[in-house]
Amino acid sequence: MKEVILSIAGKPGLFRLVAQGNNNLIVETIDAQKKRTIAGTRERVTSLNDVCMYTEEEDKPLMEIFESCKQVTGGKATEFTHKDATNEQLVEFMAAAVPTFDRDRVHMSDIRKLVQWYNILITNGYTDFVDAEETAEAVAEEATEEAAE
Repeated sequence: MKEVILSIAGKPGLFRLVAQGNNNLIVETIDAQKKRTIAGTRERVTSLNDVCMYTEEEDKPLMEIFESCKQVTGGKATEFTHKDATNEQLVEFMAAAVPTFDRDRVHMSDIRKLVQWYNILITNGYTDFVDAEETAEAVAEEATEEAAE
């Protein structure tokens, strides 16, 4: 994903970075309204590219998790929302997308947030989570490691 997608603590939804100002960020909501606002230095801003999820092997970047979710749902939003999903639905969805997710360290609230963010991105046309070049490099690297063993 070429654009910088952000989460701002205390504000619902996701934001796209538009520009950087002096000690602040100009962001735009990822929805139909495209409302612009300023994120100041006191706000806790997190780039989705910097977020990882615990798995039984090593931490997996969130964008790769979104790509796995896209494969499970066929590129569509989930059939349930983060609000109306049962814990069983969430665990089943997560197990289908990332079978090796760490069930002890990944909480229900984490999975709910994942589903919420995934649905926001898919609904608003963000479908390229991992660059094709990065995916090809990762597959080649994995094959090299397996051959070395």
